[in-house]
Amino acid sequence: MIPLKKPTVLVTGANGQLGQDLRWISKQMEDVEFLFTTRQTMDVTNASEVRTILSKWQPDYVINCAAYTAVDKAETEISQAFRINRDAVMLLGEECSLIDAKLIHISTDYVYDSISGTPIDESAACQPRSIYGQSKLAGEEMLRLSQTKWMVLRVSWLYSSYGNNFVKTMLRLGEQKDQLTIVSDQKGAPTYARHLARDILLLIVKDIKQEITWGVVYNYCNSGETNWADFAQEIFDQSGHSCDIKTTTTADYGAPAPRPLWSVMDTSAISQSLHINTSPWKDALAECLQDMR
Repeated sequence: MIPLKKPTVLVTGANGQLGQDLRWISKQMEDVEFLFTTRQTMDVTNASEVRTILSKWQPDYVINCAAYTAVDKAETEISQAFRINRDAVMLLGEECSLIDAKLIHISTDYVYDSISGTPIDESAACQPRSIYGQSKLAGEEMLRLSQTKWMVLRVSWLYSSYGNNFVKTMLRLGEQKDQLTIVSDQKGAPTYARHLARDILLLIVKDIKQEITWGVVYNYCNSGETNWADFAQEIFDQSGHSCDIKTTTTADYGAPAPRPLWSVMDTSAISQSLHINTSPWKDALAECLQDMR
């Protein structure tokens, strides 16, 4: 009897926060074969490289974690942001359609610009003000034009035990400083990358067992809401740091790129459609800090 081929998952941007958490969880999935690519092994903006590797490996699924995420630099590095966040997504969509691969693409809460004060669902108007947000929305639009089966996950305030992120920055600064000034008028929900990685692989398993619906955008974040100052305070409280926090406004902080003041996303769609429910953000933070010990 010829053995059945294992489903194959190709991950781009495998050295990033989410990519590294996907690596960690993939070790528990013996029935799925993984190929992790980085900028050095497959430049997602290089059509020849993308076509060669996808043609060779014939993955069943592609998880696109590659992205230009330098929000402030994007305001001046406009062409680079669009090259990675829009053009590369269009290329991946085209190449996935040729080999019948399904594409899971990671997007962002920055595509929204809501001041409603109520959780934002996926039907809300997208009017990103930053170049980063505009480039990520343009990538989503490229997928809609592609012939492949795709899914977009819009994620907010991503952090991990890997890479550079707000949690690790606060832990480092909390050891070095007695006081920090942090913005308190931006509200959203943090997302632990390991939970996101786990649930992405869970939805792939669901699709392998019985095909799920594709061509859909979902919000994804841990449940609840906070602001950056209160998030920092919770990090210090849970980790035992005694750094004092002084609050400021987004306007007074004066970052080059505009940030959404309201990024609390409604995740009921992914819960109802795929039965994926996220943990409260404080519990997820506790798990991350435990994982880092």
